[in-house]
Amino acid sequence: MNIINFSAETNQGPFLNINEDGYDFSFESDLYMIFDGFGGNGVGDKAVAELKKNIAQFYQNFVQDRNATLPFFYSPKYLLEGNALVNSAIYSHHELYKKNLETDVSKRGGASAILAAKSESIISLLNVGNCRAYLVRRGKIISIFSEDSFRFLTHDKYESHLKNVPLAGFGLFPDLQYQIREVRVAKGDKLLLLSDGVYGRLDDEELQSGIDRESLNIKIKIHELFDLANNRGNLDNQTCMIFEF
Repeated sequence: MNIINFSAETNQGPFLNINEDGYDFSFESDLYMIFDGFGGNGVGDKAVAELKKNIAQFYQNFVQDRNATLPFFYSPKYLLEGNALVNSAIYSHHELYKKNLETDVSKRGGASAILAAKSESIISLLNVGNCRAYLVRRGKIISIFSEDSFRFLTHDKYESHLKNVPLAGFGLFPDLQYQIREVRVAKGDKLLLLSDGVYGRLDDEELQSGIDRESLNIKIKIHELFDLANNRGNLDNQTCMIFEF
């Protein structure tokens, strides 16, 4: 299944002076990533930069040698790409966690993230922390993960943007807590990856409506989602990645 249209954008948002969010992708490796960093100016953004580099390098080694031994994790439940995502994430987490242990607590950084790897019509996705992934199919929006945040503690929607604090993340704890899913995409599907600076002020129906408008350029769709969230009072960094199949 080919990607027909693709776009990714990140923005510091209307309030912050530094963007700790980020994204990266490689059409050659079919690897796509978004990040929501934390730790502050010169900390969270550096953690994201390190994670980008380590994850991409580890995964690229797998792409170049598909017979390479996976050192940390293997499950027959998942494609090799899914297993490679898990191993890339665990390796990169350990590297960041070790660096954090050598650093004063006030200067430790980390990140939430979604990593995606494409293999023909199957997308393997790995989620850490409070980013979100959606599949939009035939006018319906489907949440792929339940983000690991304080939203688990309540089911009400009142000021839900205040409950998006991640309970897991790269670099935080000795063991990396993650979720992994495999999604088979079909012609006409759209895949949406978001940091909480976008989804935190919007409901699923608004996201679906914004992303499913065929008349709009894909970059304009992203900008309109950013603007809508900002008009609702967003103060956070924002990152969005859209795939159209």
